[in-house]
Amino acid sequence: MSAPSAQPGLKRALGLPGLTLFGLTYMTAVTVFTTYGIVNEITGGRLPAAYVVAVVTMLFTAASYGAMVKKYPIAGSAYTYTQQAFGGGIGFITGWVLLLDYLFLPMINFMLIGIYLNTQFPGVPAWVFTLSGLVIVLGFNLLGITLVNRVNAVIITLSLILIAVFIALAIKTGLADPNAPGVFEPFLPGEDGIGPIFSGAAVLALSFLGFDAVSTLAEEAKRPRIDIPRAIILSTLIGGAIFIAVSWAGAMAYPDWTAFDDLDSAGVTVMTHVGGEIVASIFVAVFVAGSFGSGMTSQVSVSRIIYAMGRDGSLPRVFARMWATRGTPIVATVTVSAFALLSLVLTLDQAAHMISFGALAAFSMVNLGVIRVYLFPRGGRRTAPTAWEWCRFGVMPLIGFALTIWLWTSLSPSTFLIGGIWIVIGLILVAVATKGFRRPVPKMDFTEQIQVIPTELAESEPAR
Repeated sequence: MSAPSAQPGLKRALGLPGLTLFGLTYMTAVTVFTTYGIVNEITGGRLPAAYVVAVVTMLFTAASYGAMVKKYPIAGSAYTYTQQAFGGGIGFITGWVLLLDYLFLPMINFMLIGIYLNTQFPGVPAWVFTLSGLVIVLGFNLLGITLVNRVNAVIITLSLILIAVFIALAIKTGLADPNAPGVFEPFLPGEDGIGPIFSGAAVLALSFLGFDAVSTLAEEAKRPRIDIPRAIILSTLIGGAIFIAVSWAGAMAYPDWTAFDDLDSAGVTVMTHVGGEIVASIFVAVFVAGSFGSGMTSQVSVSRIIYAMGRDGSLPRVFARMWATRGTPIVATVTVSAFALLSLVLTLDQAAHMISFGALAAFSMVNLGVIRVYLFPRGGRRTAPTAWEWCRFGVMPLIGFALTIWLWTSLSPSTFLIGGIWIVIGLILVAVATKGFRRPVPKMDFTEQIQVIPTELAESEPAR
């Protein structure tokens, strides 16, 4: 029988600017306002301090991602890295937990579209906007990664312009207010110490999923071993600086976080305070556009993780089905949109906590994976680690692990209940796939170029 035509794999179309842009759009410059009211309530108005803690933690973890992607420049993210470091079982569970935050992230963007558009059009139920956003994002992502990247460039430009205008207006408002806090006050612990700040920083983990998202595009990067690590660090640094600046400006202009009428849409209250109704309306428009951009990029990332798990048999192989014309994982992408329908019934606070639960758990395993792969690989090392290697691949990942675990354990007990149920479901899937743990968990096929035979071709190819 002649060899069937191979279906095109993921297209290598992204360079360093595109990858960094992808990460920043995933994070979105206006994401500060996603949990603005929620985290201000948790920290007692110390949102900037919580962002500083989150940025420091994420920089250590971003460095670990950069180290791992150099070893394994393929799709799969933390799932790939942990699987290679600790084996198929732990890798699957890590990927399963990571799926939790990736599945919730598109959902939270659709929620935000509904919440913020409803502030401008209160006569239309929020769920109508939420559902409309879900359908539009699905359509864009089915058309392919190149179109998504072009749309992202416009969205991030608008977001950065709005952020610059907001910071200027907020500083002006703060300087004119005799009751404004001191310049450094938003960064200092309150009466309850640093505990609330770390609890707030735990929730803010969802703001930094951009660098993890970049790692999922390793098979769509032109130079994955070089550009992916650089894009991870750049997106974390640039995004973190923006988050700190925006939250600080907001704290200076509107320090009374207890006056928010609605914690979910606190960003509209702050914008109205510093710029009036017109600026608030423009903010809503750009925020919704940013949510669309983040929704698109987050759906791209999670669909590729599901695609990778389907490709190696950890999930049913139907999830590795590709659309030959566009080169997109069609089954995985549609599945993500179906899960996102939960955005019609859950609250923003619930979704935010679940995203952070999955993200921080996966981040901690990636940090440990660096130590295992570089310092204690299977089969041992031929040479002893140098002092630099002990520092780069031992001390730094260990600090990253400690910080992520600290934040992870700062989440609410109810979050651990739901997360625990999700992990149990994952364990059941592993047990079924391995016939009661009697067979090994399937390993990923580490080929740079993926050749997938379309089902319809395989079925129609005549024998010769």
